[in-house]
Amino acid sequence: MRIIVAFICLITAGLQAQTAPQPTVIVVDTAAASRPFPHYWEKVFGSGRAILTLRESYRSDLRTVKEATGFQYARFHNIFHDEVGVYDEDATGNPIYNWSYVDQIYDGLLANGIRPFVELSFMPKKLAAQQVFHAFWYKPIPAPPKDWNKWEEFIYQFGKHLVERYGIDEVSHWYFEVWNEPNLDFWVGEPKQPTYFSLYDHAAQGLKRVDQRILVGGPATAQAAWVDVFIKHCVDNKIPLDFVSTHVYGNDRSEDVFGTHETIPREDMVCRAVKKVHDQVSASAKPALPIHWTEYNASYMNETNVTDAVYMAAWLPHTIRECDGLVNTLSYWTFSDVFEEQGVLKQPFYGGFGILAEGGVPKPAFNAFKLLHTLGDTRINLSSDSALLTRRADGTIVLALWNLVPLDQRGIAKQFTVKLPSLKNAKSVRVSRVDSDHGNVMRAYENMGSPRSPTKAQWGELQKTGQSAAPESIPVSHRSFSIAVPPEGLAVIEIKP
Repeated sequence: MRIIVAFICLITAGLQAQTAPQPTVIVVDTAAASRPFPHYWEKVFGSGRAILTLRESYRSDLRTVKEATGFQYARFHNIFHDEVGVYDEDATGNPIYNWSYVDQIYDGLLANGIRPFVELSFMPKKLAAQQVFHAFWYKPIPAPPKDWNKWEEFIYQFGKHLVERYGIDEVSHWYFEVWNEPNLDFWVGEPKQPTYFSLYDHAAQGLKRVDQRILVGGPATAQAAWVDVFIKHCVDNKIPLDFVSTHVYGNDRSEDVFGTHETIPREDMVCRAVKKVHDQVSASAKPALPIHWTEYNASYMNETNVTDAVYMAAWLPHTIRECDGLVNTLSYWTFSDVFEEQGVLKQPFYGGFGILAEGGVPKPAFNAFKLLHTLGDTRINLSSDSALLTRRADGTIVLALWNLVPLDQRGIAKQFTVKLPSLKNAKSVRVSRVDSDHGNVMRAYENMGSPRSPTKAQWGELQKTGQSAAPESIPVSHRSFSIAVPPEGLAVIEIKP
């Protein structure tokens, strides 16, 4: 009997050896071809609307993300909402401008080392042609102006005030984007496209009247729409245009983005859309126009298993790798859950867009951004769709490895064998991780019963477990080491020269 059992065990072991996936071999060749790798994915972040920037919770989160990523610009809706108090009219209809809160908003950003990526939106009530309100909790007005000349003069006075307060040498580094997603319900002008073009034309001309160095662009559309026709409109009509901008989300439909009926995985939608716009700009009369992707995320819905989850740890580096070289900036929506489009937060984790949850609790996405910030600014060629190989200015090699698994699949750990033929002196490497067991606050939250209103002690526990795990050391033997990356996990490896 023992002989039979042993024989069966041998057969089983042999079958497992045959079916076990072979390790992915990564060869770190420091002499391979390389190219600049600007950190385009962490230059701009989206955020909750303008008035929220005056809150200490917002500014605290801003400082936390600034420290982790070094980001440079924040973009938000509604600098012209009536809660900011920018526009009024006297009894005879003459405009009255008030920049008090505008100054506090921009002063607060600049004091924290962040410049505004200005979104010119939405319409002040007394300038609106229609008293219609968007469904967002704070009720922005998506209407055209009642008077196009008043709109242009309003934008001129806005730009003039900013230059007088901050100086053109500063403001010339800002970006001014006209409106937000005019192809959706954020714009009720009819017909949509021609009336948006009029909105853009007057805004661009108003800003350029202030100073030609002010950078203005659009069309700020959803679903990667209108970019080609927008460029043609500006060129044909000699309208100023310094950059183009648009948006897409991982769960947008191919019918809306490409006009096709194909099934595009969430993992590939963003960069497929980026490539579409990149090619449109390249084929246009202004092929060198910068492309600023001013909103993206894996989901535009509240999906806790996406934006709050460890899934983002692998989705983010995959997206960064695919989009490299196709876009100037890729602005994640958003850096914080200090955010009220659907009203006041009702629980800490609800699938919010932010990489920091309520109370500044880090989500896995925050920890992924923090690790990806450590990548070098030179990318070394590597033939793998699950890795990025980079070099820092001091010569340190930084390798990112991930294991992206679609949401509808379980996945298994991915084995990597990393060979270091040109690094003779490496005795060990330092590995930092984000995965189900590292930097994953959701496990702790679920273990405490997912409370809608955590106690003070529970908040402390969430803050603690949300933090990045301490790096580990892996020994190098014969210029090689092995590492396993769990499903949906990210590992960032530093190799000293």
